Amino acid sequence: MLQTAEAVIDKSGHIRLLERVSLPTMRRALVTILESEAISDIPETALLSEAALAEDWNRPEEGQARSHLQPAQLS
Repeated sequence: MLQTAEAVIDKSGHIRLLERVSLPTMRRALVTILESEAISDIPETALLSEAALAEDWNRPEEGQARSHLQPAQLS
């Protein structure tokens, strides 16, 4: 089962978990480094779903469905 734990990384690259994690044996981990502290205000689910939703949002038929929301183009 996958688990997610919040952590901070100092300038030396040392990782410190912000919560206790109990594991039955040693495990491998992946670390995602966020751009800045401001990103922490964005819900994690929004960050994780952005790429998947972009596939749907960027299809031509989706653009046509929302075209009435765009301001009129002057010729």
